[in-house]
Amino acid sequence: MHSQSIRNNMIQLEFLREILEQQKANISAKDAGMKRDQLNSLPDIRSHALIVSGIRRCGKSTLLYQLLRKPYTNAVYLNFDDTRLYDFEITDFVKLDQLIKDSGSTILMFDEIQLIKGWERYIRQKLDEGFQVFVTGSNGSLLSPELGSSLTGRHITKELFPFSYNEYCRFHKLTASPDSTLSYLKYGGFPEYQKQKNEEILTSLLDDILIRDISVRHNIRDIKTLQRLTLFLLSNVGNRVTGNKLKTAFGISSATTILEYFSHLEISYLLAFIPMFDYSQKKQNNNPKKVYAIDTGLVEINTPSFTKDMGHKLENLVFLALRQRSKEIYYYSGVGECDFLIMSKGVISRAVQVCLELNNDNLQSEISGLYEAMEKFKLADGTIVTLSQNDSFDRNGMTIKVVPFHEFVEIT
Repeated sequence: MHSQSIRNNMIQLEFLREILEQQKANISAKDAGMKRDQLNSLPDIRSHALIVSGIRRCGKSTLLYQLLRKPYTNAVYLNFDDTRLYDFEITDFVKLDQLIKDSGSTILMFDEIQLIKGWERYIRQKLDEGFQVFVTGSNGSLLSPELGSSLTGRHITKELFPFSYNEYCRFHKLTASPDSTLSYLKYGGFPEYQKQKNEEILTSLLDDILIRDISVRHNIRDIKTLQRLTLFLLSNVGNRVTGNKLKTAFGISSATTILEYFSHLEISYLLAFIPMFDYSQKKQNNNPKKVYAIDTGLVEINTPSFTKDMGHKLENLVFLALRQRSKEIYYYSGVGECDFLIMSKGVISRAVQVCLELNNDNLQSEISGLYEAMEKFKLADGTIVTLSQNDSFDRNGMTIKVVPFHEFVEIT
């Protein structure tokens, strides 16, 4: 007699069929929500799996619902984050295959499939069989190194973020203005929070990310320190941070541990750390990073009121607007400073400064830092983003345009 573990809770074919039908019916009855701008840029491909990654609760599942309404009404849809599927294992994909065959559909949509160990091999198989595959789920797993090795060259990843400023205005029927900028700065863009304005939505979201996506996944036992560090970083958006300084402040023995926490926070999309530009990769790694949050509503709710630096939060909004179009973002530090440099095809192509309000006290430093960056990277144009001001300045054939945030997003 062979000693082997026997599964007690094997999923029956008809039970799985029932779950598929119920989930599809539930989606059909749901409000599909506001059409996301990202829908327009999703490629229609069969050769690769389309993976939609992003922070929890940013609307990934809703994006699938919208695709199910139109144009993929006959797709097979399954959300694996269903208590009835907690015992689903890789061997159960054979039964799912039967149901897919019965449906006659060649389009598959899977939500939270990363909960099933070995899911990548199954997706690869379905691609080889000619199916069109859409996958969404918690980003920590979907961006893991294992994914690249299992689906090498066979997946395209698209990022989804909380509502952009334009989506926020459309959702709340607001016009683009300094007032709606301040509203967006306060409430951020998480769709569910927009509907209910219940602060617990954002506090529990933060807990879920720190505990489920980071602590459990990476076996971090000191959750309290991770939480304290995260709240500190959220309170310091737009500021420079280093592992060495923070290890002392938080009583952590190694700067490497701090940098590992940074990496986990970045992969979960909660925070971003942008480097100081330098042609030397080593110097980039050694210099302080500037920290930004995925959402200013999350900052507002989870940080003490006395840290509400409006200038830095506007800077965070500008970062988010830039980040939705580029991953290669740096800051500049020489004699003066410039908040953002954008690299395109290996060349610095844009310089952006942020200032809540230009006045006699700060005008010279804001302009000189931007001009310095423009001169260094041979840029004819630069931008200063403000809350409500328009202006322009010229020097030595270089032009700086001052624009309010609500106009900046239209030219980004």
